[in-house]
Amino acid sequence: MSPRIGLDSQDVLLAAVEVADNEGTGAVSMSSVARKLGIRPPSLYNHVSGLEEIRTMLAVYALNQLYDRIQAEAGSIIGEKALRIFAFTYLNFASEHPGLYEAIQIPPRPDDVPLQEAGQRFIDLILHYLSSYKLTEEEALHTVRGIRSLIHGFASLKRQGGFGLPLEVQDSLQFNLDLILEGLERVSHFV
Repeated sequence: MSPRIGLDSQDVLLAAVEVADNEGTGAVSMSSVARKLGIRPPSLYNHVSGLEEIRTMLAVYALNQLYDRIQAEAGSIIGEKALRIFAFTYLNFASEHPGLYEAIQIPPRPDDVPLQEAGQRFIDLILHYLSSYKLTEEEALHTVRGIRSLIHGFASLKRQGGFGLPLEVQDSLQFNLDLILEGLERVSHFV
């Protein structure tokens, strides 16, 4: 079967993005993407090698979209203000694009260079924002994990309706960021 004229891997990716954001990453399948494109599932193999490639493309796309959005918001600033922008932009992205956010959580395979590079680029961005603190390389990496875990926890609980208390989620995130940033100030003075 010949490829549909005008259809390419970018079209496949955008169909997968739509499925993921509307129905969740788990709903992304050869059938759902083909249906979104108005073609039969076997025709997708003219454009991608299979579902694994689609999911990898989706994860890379999601990481790049989040990276670009954070970069646009924070610009070239570093330090506390950049970390706050990072946190709230990340949380908002997760709320607005739940399927893309799920795709970001896909761990890269050892041979998956594009996804590894996109993930490293994202980590490097956080390290850049931390560069105003006097942290060792190990402390900076621990901080990256801590900040990502905090925001991921907020994003996941918010998406699942896990915040039942009568408090604004944004206020709770702000409070917890204050604690982390105050701790960073203390630790960075002792290095």
